[in-house]
Amino acid sequence: MDSLVTVFVDSWGWLTLADRREARHSEVAQFFANARSEGVRLVTSDYVLSEVITRAFQRAPFLQAKRFLDGLFDSAQRGPLELEQVDRRRFHAAWALRLRYDDQPEISFPDLTSFAIMREMGIETVLTQDRHFTFAGFTLVP
Repeated sequence: MDSLVTVFVDSWGWLTLADRREARHSEVAQFFANARSEGVRLVTSDYVLSEVITRAFQRAPFLQAKRFLDGLFDSAQRGPLELEQVDRRRFHAAWALRLRYDDQPEISFPDLTSFAIMREMGIETVLTQDRHFTFAGFTLVP
């Protein structure tokens, strides 16, 4: 992972980290541990966290979901995690991508906002299993 400088974390990465029952939980937990020790810059967005909040409370008991999300918010506040906002400009960039990828209706709008943020910030790598990111030219990890 040394060649990675910045990684965008999609909802799959957060939800897999949060749930020990997930098939790739150990691999994702190790990715986060390595990222921390190697100083990898982690970025996510408010739209991604919106998905994570919804799914975390659907999948886990309330207090467990709350604890995990409190940890995420704390990381964003302390600095190991950068939380990007989808502002008007980014929203419109995602809308332009929606129109451009007219043959890919299954790509979600939150994913398109992630594409827009990643392109704007020059991020090429994303922690996800969502193959739509490869369609858009990004590299998936772990």
